[in-house]
Amino acid sequence: MTAPSAAGTTLIEILTARLGPAYVLTAADDLEGHVTEARGLYRGEAMAVVRPKDRDEVAFVLRECGKAGVPVVPQGGNTGLVGGGVPYGGVVMSLTRLDGIREIDPVNATVTVEAGAILKAVQDAASEAGYLFPLSLASEGSCRIGGNLATNAGGTAVLRYGNMRDLTLGLEVVLADGRVWDGLKGLRKDNTGYDLKDLFIGSEGTLGIITAAVLKLFPKPHARVTAFIGCEAPYDALKVFQRLRESAGDQLTAFEYMPEFGIEIVLKHMPGSLRPLAEKHNSYALIELSSPQKDADLQGQLEAVLGECFEEGLVQDAVIGASEAQSQALWGLREHLSEVQRMEGGSIKHDVAVPVSRVAEFIDVATKACEAEMEGVRVCAFGHFGDGNIHFNLSQPVGMDKSTYLAEWERFNRIVHDIVHGMNGSISAEHGIGLIKRDELTLYKDAVALDLMRSVKRALDPQNILNPGKVVAIGEGGPTALPTKAG
Repeated sequence: MTAPSAAGTTLIEILTARLGPAYVLTAADDLEGHVTEARGLYRGEAMAVVRPKDRDEVAFVLRECGKAGVPVVPQGGNTGLVGGGVPYGGVVMSLTRLDGIREIDPVNATVTVEAGAILKAVQDAASEAGYLFPLSLASEGSCRIGGNLATNAGGTAVLRYGNMRDLTLGLEVVLADGRVWDGLKGLRKDNTGYDLKDLFIGSEGTLGIITAAVLKLFPKPHARVTAFIGCEAPYDALKVFQRLRESAGDQLTAFEYMPEFGIEIVLKHMPGSLRPLAEKHNSYALIELSSPQKDADLQGQLEAVLGECFEEGLVQDAVIGASEAQSQALWGLREHLSEVQRMEGGSIKHDVAVPVSRVAEFIDVATKACEAEMEGVRVCAFGHFGDGNIHFNLSQPVGMDKSTYLAEWERFNRIVHDIVHGMNGSISAEHGIGLIKRDELTLYKDAVALDLMRSVKRALDPQNILNPGKVVAIGEGGPTALPTKAG
C-alpha cells in the first residue's frame, strides 16, 4: 500500500480524532478486503479505511478530505462486478455501520433504511411487517442498500417491480463538499423541479454519497407457481414470454432464460442439482407467477398458456414445481449459474440490454458471431428476458490457457457490443460502468450525453474527489489506464 504523505498523515490524525481509532484503519491486513473487488479483476490501494457511524460523520470525512484534496471511494458490501468500488489511493469510506432500518410506514407502503443495511435484512424487516421488498440478487446476504442504489441494481424481479430506481422514492445524500441533501420524502408525486434522486441512483458514488433512502414496499404474494420449460430456440422462448405477459399481466413475476450449456455446468458443479426435464433442449426458461390473492389459480392459468404453446410447438417439455422445495430446486438452477462459470476457466462477461422484441435475435446473432471468431468458445447467454437484459458470457475453450483466452476480452467486447449498439441497446444493463466499461462507454454513448454527464460531475464534484476515474474520466485523479484483467 502507498504510505500517506505528510498531509495524508495529518488527515488521518484529524479523522481519527473525530471517528475514533477503531474506525480509521491503516494496517495492511485491515485494508486488504477493501482494495479488491468480487471477481478479482482489479486490485487498488488506499491510505485508510474509515467507518463513519452516521450522516454527520460522513459529512465530516468528506469536508476534511476535500480540504486535503484526498479522494474518497464509498463502499458497501463490496460485491460489485465492474471495479466501481476499487480505490486507487485516497480513503475508502465503508458505510457498514450505517445499517439502521429507521421506519416502516405500512399505510404509505414504504421503508426508510440507511445505506449500510444489508439487502436481506431489509427484505426480512419488510416481511415481518407483512410486506414485500422485491429486490432480489444472488448477493443479497452481503450486498448493501447503498451499493444497490449506486449501481441501480436489477435482479430477477425487475419484470414485475422494476430496478432500484423504480423502487426508490427519496434519498439522503452527502455531497462532495460535506453538505447534506435531505430528500427523504416518501412521495409518489412531487413536481417541485428536477428529480435530483435520479442523479445519484446509478452514479456509482461519483456525485455524492447516499446515506439513507425511502423505498417502496408491496403486498406479499400469497400464491405462487414456478415452472421450467424447454424450447428449441430463444425465439420460441420469447413467444412464450409474450403469451404469458398478455395472459398474466403483472402476475408474471419472472421469466429467466438459460441455455443448455448453463444447465450442464450447474449440474456438473453444484452437488444435489437435478436435470428438471427428461431430455436436453437448446433453450430453457424459468417462469414464476405470483399474486397477493390467496385463492388465485395461477397454476391453472400457467397450464392453460403452456398447453397452447405445446400444441404450437413452442414448448417441447415443461415441469411445474409441485411443492415449495421443488420450486426452490428449479430456482437453484438459475441462481447458481453465475458462480459455476468460474469453474469452467476464464469467462469473458457482458451485461447488456436490447429491446425485449430483439432479445432472441441478439442471442442468436451474437452467439454465431463469437463462435465464428474462436473455435470452441462456449457461449453462456442467460438472464432476464422480460426486461431485455442478457448476461452474454463466454467460457474459454476446453484446454485453452486461461490468461491467453482472457487477453481476447477487448476483441470480444467489440463483437458483442457492436451488435448490441446496432440493436439500439446498452452495454451495461444492471452492473454499472465502474472501471471495466469506462473507456468502452466512450465508444457507444451519445457524445452529447457524455458531455452532459461530465458537466454534472464537475458541477457536483469540482475537485474530483468522489470515486475519481470511475464511470467518466474527468481531468486528473483516479486511474488513467485500466489494470490488466485477472480472471
